[in-house]
Amino acid sequence: MSFLKRDYYEVLAVARDASVSDIKKAYRKVAYETHPDRNPNDPQAEERFKEAAEAYEVLSDEQKRKIYDVRGHDGLKSQGYSGFSGFDDVFSNLADMFSDMFGGGGRSRTGPKRGADVRYDLELSFEEAAFGVKKDLTIPRMDHCGTCSGTGAAPGTRPDTCQTCGGHGQIARSQGPFMISQTCPTCRGAGKVIRDRCQDCKGAGQIRSQRTVTVKVPAGVDTGLRIRMAGEGEAGAMGGLPGDLYVVLAVRPHEKFERDEFNVHSTATISMISAALGDKIEVETIHGPESVKITPGTQPNDVIRIRGKGIPHLQSYGHGDHMLHVRVQVPTSLSREQRKLLEKLAETMQ
Repeated sequence: MSFLKRDYYEVLAVARDASVSDIKKAYRKVAYETHPDRNPNDPQAEERFKEAAEAYEVLSDEQKRKIYDVRGHDGLKSQGYSGFSGFDDVFSNLADMFSDMFGGGGRSRTGPKRGADVRYDLELSFEEAAFGVKKDLTIPRMDHCGTCSGTGAAPGTRPDTCQTCGGHGQIARSQGPFMISQTCPTCRGAGKVIRDRCQDCKGAGQIRSQRTVTVKVPAGVDTGLRIRMAGEGEAGAMGGLPGDLYVVLAVRPHEKFERDEFNVHSTATISMISAALGDKIEVETIHGPESVKITPGTQPNDVIRIRGKGIPHLQSYGHGDHMLHVRVQVPTSLSREQRKLLEKLAETMQ
């Protein structure tokens, strides 16, 4: 039976500009609440669980999310995405999530940890968004401590293996007939204990720093688009990979132009004589001035399309159009001679 797919942002109850971290948290919550094992008497639970997994699969993937934001479900379908990928992938993704929620369980935390992603909000002018621009950004983030090389231990020393958990980062405790694994309270899951801390980072292995990166904004972007810069996020722990930097774009309004996808809209005011007899006027576009022909009999609110003078298509060929909205100005004050001429004209048109 066919049905109308719900909006993925609605499924996970997140805003359209939500970060990857927020999306993951929301998915964790929904997946936990709708898990079929927790709702054995609810026949709809499995469908809601699949729906949440499908939403997360799209919104956590930069390329799929970009397609979905622009073209919705139909856009994903046209790119060959068929939806829910199966329970094996879902349960694999949830393994780490649920281990956090239940205090451990399963995978050790002593291995490399990926660094956190960083968000940077970048404001662009209308023209910068239309034609693209390079920007140097100063990003505050956590980086490896140079003094201890990220170990957290004082120079010349190394962290010791935790004696409580034997370096595993987890300890087992019994709860009724079950053995439950939980994070070691001594090393907090690190598997190692620092006896002599680095004075620069106070044992954290990371320090707050600033880094300048250059982001290349492509032509045709719009508000809400995110640019991912791999590896430019915060440093990982214990040899883990760094996170990513997500540059979230916001375009300032223009005093003369408005944007509708890749088309640009503006207005031009002409006299009623020009509207009646026709004329040629100069119109400002984002590409420069254009000569536009006003055809005789032009009416108020007519729209003249200037082809190819709009926003460049994002990561594609071609441009949108410039849509010129015509306003006809009616004189509010006439001389005696002008009034007589108009009255004679009115008589000829009766």
